[in-house]
Amino acid sequence: MTEADVIRRFTFHPADTDQRRQAHEDIWTACLQLALMLHNELPAGAEKQSAMFRLEEVMFWANAGIARQPRE
Repeated sequence: MTEADVIRRFTFHPADTDQRRQAHEDIWTACLQLALMLHNELPAGAEKQSAMFRLEEVMFWANAGIARQPRE
């Protein structure tokens, strides 16, 4: 890992295009829909907590993938 990699990973990357803003919105919407479905279908317990945590992780990494891509 280079210093540039560290800086890129720990720097805020605002959505600078309408396309990127829409991609973030699409991910948030899809993850919310799945989270609500899981909330309603799964019984309370460790498995539900784990599924919700992992979905939150998916949302984070998907948005990071959008945010961290090189500027056009």
